Amino acid sequence: MDCGGRLAQFLRPYSAVFTLGFVAAVMASVLDGFSFTLLVPFLRSLFGLAESVPEIHTGVEQLIMFTAGGLLSSGDPAVVLRNTVLLVLAVIVLKNIAVFVASYTGAYIEEGVARDLRSQMYGRMLGFRLRYFERAKGGELIARMLSDVDEAKTIVSHALTSVLRNGVLILVYLAILFSLSWRLALPTLVLAPLTALALKPVLRGMRRRLKSALSDRGQMAARMSETIQGVRLVKAHGMESYERSRFFAASDKYFSGIVSSQWFATMTSPISETLAAALLVGLLLGAGWTTETGQAVRPEIFVTFVAVTIRLLPAVKSLSRFPARAVHALSAAERVFEVIDRIPDDIDVEGAESFPGIENEIRFRDVWFSYDGNNWALKGVNLRIEKGQVAAIVGRSGAGKSTLVDMVPRFLEPSRGSVLIDGVSVTAYSNATLRKTMGIVSQETIVLNDTVAHNIAYGEPSPDIEAVTAAARAANAHSFISRLPLGYDTVLGERGVTLSGGERQRLAIARALFRDPPILILDEATSSLDSESERLVQDAINGLLENRTVLVVAHRLTTVQHADLVVVMEDGRVVESGTHRELKNSGGPYERLYSLASESGELL
Repeated sequence: MDCGGRLAQFLRPYSAVFTLGFVAAVMASVLDGFSFTLLVPFLRSLFGLAESVPEIHTGVEQLIMFTAGGLLSSGDPAVVLRNTVLLVLAVIVLKNIAVFVASYTGAYIEEGVARDLRSQMYGRMLGFRLRYFERAKGGELIARMLSDVDEAKTIVSHALTSVLRNGVLILVYLAILFSLSWRLALPTLVLAPLTALALKPVLRGMRRRLKSALSDRGQMAARMSETIQGVRLVKAHGMESYERSRFFAASDKYFSGIVSSQWFATMTSPISETLAAALLVGLLLGAGWTTETGQAVRPEIFVTFVAVTIRLLPAVKSLSRFPARAVHALSAAERVFEVIDRIPDDIDVEGAESFPGIENEIRFRDVWFSYDGNNWALKGVNLRIEKGQVAAIVGRSGAGKSTLVDMVPRFLEPSRGSVLIDGVSVTAYSNATLRKTMGIVSQETIVLNDTVAHNIAYGEPSPDIEAVTAAARAANAHSFISRLPLGYDTVLGERGVTLSGGERQRLAIARALFRDPPILILDEATSSLDSESERLVQDAINGLLENRTVLVVAHRLTTVQHADLVVVMEDGRVVESGTHRELKNSGGPYERLYSLASESGELL
């Protein structure tokens, strides 16, 4: 199904409102046309032409006599003129009421469709695994959700206001023109198909270039988002000029694409308006021809005909612009549907059960994993972690430590092999219940633009402040929180930029403690902190390890020394495992890591 059909499906919940808008648009068009037909009795009364009216009336005159003959049949021209003016005023008032209803319903449907598109897109994205977000650029996703949806929704309002209202208006005016003089109206039927044929190749070129330009806009948004998030890195390396040039290059590429597409878009109006002007000239020539052949058009009929024709031109022009607007909207909609149509992969298997909790062990059985399908990040990992154990996973950067621990909460799925808890694959449980039993603290701490209390009790609409405070105290966070302007009610701002790295990390630990999880995953939780912050965070972590099953990607000897199990990884394999005491003098990889860490200040 094409994008137009897909968007039409989003109109179904608004069918009643759409019907109301359609009826209002038809009424507005009919009343608008009727108001112009009243020019005939108005001109006849104004210029005293009542005596020259022939017995055979035009269709327009018959319509006026049928609908308003009682008001306009007086023999006094002044009364007829007054009644005509009042009738025109009443018709215009009713028409504008109908226009208001049509416009408001169009806006209502447009924003409703935009809301539904964003909701479906957002909901679908939450069903993707972490790998999708690691590959996708955040700025581009935001551009699709905001800018592209805003572009796509316009086709709804334009369809209601431009196509329906102007389409009906054109039909009404054409009916009036043919009823006034079919000889003069024939050129309209000749030029209308020519307009559509002339615009077709223009619109095809516009759509092709516009889709490419929208992709360039996403790249530009991604570049901007990347720079804003990494502004500290940019300034620390003095790379303002470099980032400026990269952004300008992306901006220039988007500019070129948009200008190219707009070249085609702006062609539609001159083409349609030129053909419309040719139509008007044809009408004037036709009027002269009918006069020469002895079939002269009455003055009031000809003036009304020209007035209706001139009023018809803006409707034709507006309708001719719709294909260009539709191309723009459909190109944006394609990018939105690319996300919506992506099959969610972070989902529960059919019949998934609630996770009952850990009773005995976590086991990795011959686990292999590849990010790209070619290179193995994990190679046949076999590992057993007993309930209540603290397992420290060590190794050089790129050894596969983070990949391994991401298997437990199912952020990643093994390419081969399985991850078991008490002999049952983690895939047998629902993601929600499995992950609720786990506390995860990583090096990259997420702080929400919300109060401290809601950051700690994430997901709780009305958190228990005593439980929040207890978690903060256990995480060594209560002291700095108390110094904030509003304490636990202080809004931290986007990404928690007002907090230090150690404070953000202790806040993350408090968040984990608040949930009191039986399984804990610490992934490089202290690697980027200064010594004082590291000490405070490490003290909090030590309290967090008690009575839990813990997988910790360790960079500090203090953590490793107190672990029940040390797992050494190299090139995606487990090459050693045992206690710190057993491994430090084994002559193997761990002893080398231990020696290097001791010399370099306790970093592994």
